[in-house]
Amino acid sequence: METIVMYSDGGSRGNPGPAALGVFIETLDKRFGEYIGEKTNNEAEYAAIVAGLRKIKAIVGKEKAKRTHVECRMDSELACRQLNHVYKIENAKLQPLFFEVWNLMLDFGQVSFSHIPREQNTVADAEANKAMDDAAAAARQKRMF
Repeated sequence: METIVMYSDGGSRGNPGPAALGVFIETLDKRFGEYIGEKTNNEAEYAAIVAGLRKIKAIVGKEKAKRTHVECRMDSELACRQLNHVYKIENAKLQPLFFEVWNLMLDFGQVSFSHIPREQNTVADAEANKAMDDAAAAARQKRMF
């Protein structure tokens, strides 16, 4: 079974506040960020995992996905522990995001979740921050005209 390593990060400026996700699919050398509106940091963390899994499936295709192990690395201890069934999900806004990740897992041979130190997640973090910066710049530009 082929392994694909994905790093994900979500962030918000304020909690909730303007938020974005960042993903670095190391094995496929793909990276992207996306502004996702007003969200909490934890909602953004889950959105990053969802976006990364969707992107991997789109790149490798449905058949290859079934023979692929995706190793999801994140600096969110909460999301990692919830996805590994160590913590319960008590926040009602996170429950549907958890189920979305869980449903996406069915498309792959195996999906695992690992907590990593923030220093090892710099690429995904940079993508999320760039998306937030770009959205803030666009909003400032719009207010000028």
